[in-house]
Amino acid sequence: MGKWDSNKKQKLEALLNTGFELFQSQGINKTSIADIAEKAGVAKGTFYLYFKDKYDLRNRLIAHKSSQLFEAAYNALENSDIDRNLENDLIFIVGYILDELNSNKPLLTFMYKDLSWGVFKKALSETTIDNEDVSFKDIYELMVKKAKAQIHDPEIMLFLIIELVGATAYSSIIYSDPVNLDELKPHLYDTIRSIVRSYVE
Repeated sequence: MGKWDSNKKQKLEALLNTGFELFQSQGINKTSIADIAEKAGVAKGTFYLYFKDKYDLRNRLIAHKSSQLFEAAYNALENSDIDRNLENDLIFIVGYILDELNSNKPLLTFMYKDLSWGVFKKALSETTIDNEDVSFKDIYELMVKKAKAQIHDPEIMLFLIIELVGATAYSSIIYSDPVNLDELKPHLYDTIRSIVRSYVE
């Protein structure tokens, strides 16, 4: 990587890290682009070389953080000794991500409103920040390909699982409502298994 590329990457990382910090600490509405640029140590005009506006930064941050979670979850899956099939693989990844969000509640709070199909559709369909981000689309397609059974409508199956997890995780993790995460998991996993089985031909 040349010096110019290295400087560009450093500026991008500074904007991402600063945006994430400010969005968490004071909220997106109270954070200005000038705030982000100043704290990141770059000119305000530099911000626009990378992002259209602060909402573009937020959306790309969410997709970027999601990508990092999926990559870590998939790497953990590949190094695990579980009995590998699509059901178990999906449940392992869901469990890993939920545990990470449970241990990092600020990240969950940041992602919560977008912890749904919209953000994962974005992660499925494009590279989120740079070429180092993992493509969840590739990971998911690989998991489906490795499945011994034929899956009909794999995207719809994934949509249902993501919406289920997104709708239940936040309340359980933040408020233990109706139950805490550990109590919720068996019910969640049983439902995921039912969804997967209904899509296996």
